[in-house]
Amino acid sequence: MTPLSILDLAPVPAGGTARDALRNTLDLARRAEAAGYHRYWLAEHHLAPGVASSAPQVLIEAVAAATSRIRVGSGAVQTGHWTPLSIVEQFGTIDALHPGRIDLGLGRSGQRRAEAARGAAAPPPPAREARKAEVVDGLLIPEPFDFTRLAKSPVFDLHGALLQQPGAEAPDFAGIVDDIAALIGGTYAKGDTEAHANPGEGAELELWILGSSGGESARVAGERGLPFAANYHVSPSNVLEAVEAYREAFKPSDVLDEPYVVVSADVVTAPTDEEAEELASPYALWVHSIRSRLAAIPFPTPAQAAAHRWRPEDLELVADRVDTQFTGAPETVARSLRTLQRVTGADELLITTITHDHADRVHSYELLADAWNRTADHP
Repeated sequence: MTPLSILDLAPVPAGGTARDALRNTLDLARRAEAAGYHRYWLAEHHLAPGVASSAPQVLIEAVAAATSRIRVGSGAVQTGHWTPLSIVEQFGTIDALHPGRIDLGLGRSGQRRAEAARGAAAPPPPAREARKAEVVDGLLIPEPFDFTRLAKSPVFDLHGALLQQPGAEAPDFAGIVDDIAALIGGTYAKGDTEAHANPGEGAELELWILGSSGGESARVAGERGLPFAANYHVSPSNVLEAVEAYREAFKPSDVLDEPYVVVSADVVTAPTDEEAEELASPYALWVHSIRSRLAAIPFPTPAQAAAHRWRPEDLELVADRVDTQFTGAPETVARSLRTLQRVTGADELLITTITHDHADRVHSYELLADAWNRTADHP
């Protein structure tokens, strides 16, 4: 059976606080372990009033301490904001406290930030016909979203200034991955000089690469024989090219004999399709805050969502994310997720669920786990 795992952003509900969100994360992690989820990953987001997972290394340790069996990790460390040594020492410390349960997921957000900034400053390229939305064997692949528009916001520059030291530049992602692997493996050296991370060297960490396209992240993961997580929930238009690029680049390693792919999905389940749609109704407003302000707002209530009046251009801004969220009764969502798994060839699915009320979020995950297990032999 294809395992289900969880990606948690520690969402802050409207009217709530970061303390509420973090307590909810610990409660959800315990419930997820009881429900049989395979992993519990924490995202890294900054300067967002609606997201409390700004220090995932700290939160990962807290979640690991609150649970006993489920794997816990990062989805993903923004490597452009940390040195390889700091990453290895932090996760090596967590592994020393909770050996054999920690995943180190790496992303190239800092590098992508620099690329987006350069793209925004460059003259616009010649216009070309945009790729249209299509349905591939039952899975919606929407029209690509142009992320370069976000780089033109002054908030984008402010984030960069706060997340990096003055004058710092994000190094090459492949080099970061290699340095992290060498520090964990005890083989790091510059010339004749060795360096040994303590804690960190010899840690029982599972190293992962996360990516949203068929670019460098997919290639680096494949060439180094590492497992790869493709973000259907962040960039659904690119998921097929991402997993294809990873598999094409894959070379067997000491870690994997063959490719291993996780694919993420936004999900809300409830006892009926109608209840799930109501719980998911604030999602569009939440995504709009990310894409218009670069900062997720506290997750609204369904009543707040119902009272909002949308402009056509704002609906267009969030359409790809809203249209690819899986909502409905447990069996409805389980069937849709099996389509996602079949079309992408995913070995594992990574589920993100956000609702205003914590009880609804917990219930959504529990309903999905039960439906997934019951339908395992009947796809």
